[in-house]
Amino acid sequence: MPHKILIIGGVAAGPKTACRLMRLMPDAEITIIDQDNLISYGGCGIPYYVSGDVSDEKELRNTSFHMTRDEFFFLNAKGVTVKTRTQALSINRQNKTVLIENLDTHIQEILPYDKLVLATGASPIVLPIPGADLEGVYTVSDLHKAIAIKEQLAKGKVGKAVVIGGGAIGIEMAEAFADLWGVTTTLIEFMPGLLPNILDSAFSSMLASSLRRNGVHVITGEGARAIEADEHGVACRVITPNHTLETDLVIMAAGVHPRSKLALEAGLLVAPRGGIVVNNRLQTSDPDIFAAGDCIETTHLVSGLKAHAPLGSLANRQGRLVADNIAGLSTSFEGWGGSFIMKAFDICVGATGLRYQAALDAGFEADVVITAQSDRAHFFPEQAVIPLQMIFDRKSRKILGLQGFGPMGDGILARINAAAALIATGATIDDCSKLDLAYAPPFATALDALNATANVADNKASGRLQTVSIEEYLAWMDDFSSHPDWIALDIRHPAETAGFTKKFENTWLAIPYAEIRHRHGEIPKDKTLIIICDAGTRSYEIQVFLTHLNLRSLVLGGGFNCIRRIGADWWPQ
Repeated sequence: MPHKILIIGGVAAGPKTACRLMRLMPDAEITIIDQDNLISYGGCGIPYYVSGDVSDEKELRNTSFHMTRDEFFFLNAKGVTVKTRTQALSINRQNKTVLIENLDTHIQEILPYDKLVLATGASPIVLPIPGADLEGVYTVSDLHKAIAIKEQLAKGKVGKAVVIGGGAIGIEMAEAFADLWGVTTTLIEFMPGLLPNILDSAFSSMLASSLRRNGVHVITGEGARAIEADEHGVACRVITPNHTLETDLVIMAAGVHPRSKLALEAGLLVAPRGGIVVNNRLQTSDPDIFAAGDCIETTHLVSGLKAHAPLGSLANRQGRLVADNIAGLSTSFEGWGGSFIMKAFDICVGATGLRYQAALDAGFEADVVITAQSDRAHFFPEQAVIPLQMIFDRKSRKILGLQGFGPMGDGILARINAAAALIATGATIDDCSKLDLAYAPPFATALDALNATANVADNKASGRLQTVSIEEYLAWMDDFSSHPDWIALDIRHPAETAGFTKKFENTWLAIPYAEIRHRHGEIPKDKTLIIICDAGTRSYEIQVFLTHLNLRSLVLGGGFNCIRRIGADWWPQ
């Protein structure tokens, strides 16, 4: 008799498992059940459908060869039976059956299985605040919600929008409203910065500044306390501790939690935070039941800690791996490296591995450097500066993470992907410094930005480079009394420094880079010098010289290239 494979969940991991299995086990009887009528769509593309970048929702459900992934497609093209509008009510592990119910007819049925796959995904978190259930408050949980949101926009019913949640979905939705539709948009994040679990402060601030430059009102460090309704019972106002925000529509993008109720009720092991516990073959505590995608708990490759990683890329890779293991091809999933990238208007931001604070929390002797390197040869017309931050362990010199910020394109993606591959192997700063990367002036510098960042990390780890963090520098600029012994040593061109020396007089000393060696006598010997250039490269050279003269100094990593991207109200006009 053919193997009966039952898959619960039809968006990403489930269909991937089914299609891979049919290629490995052509005689298997494979059934997917899903409670929705729309299946196998690119959920990560929803914000781009709302924005208009994707013109038709069918494009999110179509294959690359323009066939719509529906029941007909799966049955005829893939040989897989799909039951939509069907809910799995319970799992009988002893009899190896699942009780299902058709949501339209309410007819129940018992389906047997030899192997069961749980790909139940994740549910949006609805904040426990007054008004969360009002009309006009949306979560971005499925394609139906996306269609409803876009209909409101297309009919001209939305002039103002509030997005609650500064994660990836919240930022993408804020961009969608403000860009194509010209909606007055406010983005609220409870934590001090955007993408708080992915980016460190400097890069989060660069992202927030870019959003503000493109017209999005960004509020951080505040949560929504309530949503109020108009006389028709429709959401019209969001209340935070310091703001009252009028709105026509509210998006609640406060994160997701795994859908694991079915697994829990079946007696499967579920982690305290809700993810289904699996081994490295993605088997649950029942060896005949596998789980994949947004419903499972996974392991972070760098920290070794358990985490929930709801990403379409992971779900697809895990779906293939589940199929392999069911078919007898023993394949391991070792974990997730934290790789991430997104666009926001004309910029992109990416990360892999651990952010600095997470590395410290995980027990590493973590340190960090920031550079501002060219993404291609400095003489090439389309050259742009891309800030990169490398997190590393001082003791082992292992790379723990990388963050990047730059113009929309492949410059950041290339460096993040290269770093992700290195980090997954436990590579060190030295491995990254020596990494053989492709070079031509239209694509990179002769010494790639990633190689150069590793070299800076080597200088820091070896004690040759002493830095001041961007956060500490900005705090000093807001209150010079916090470090009365500091003075800025600005080594940029006089045309760039004039406004600063005039505005900050006693705290700002400007000596051009090429003149330091014969003008060092002008430098006060009782001060700690904060050396400033555009990127930090020249600053390090000057620091080496000043250290030779027994003068104390700190380099502002990333220089004013990073400060400009963050923005500062003290910047001379």
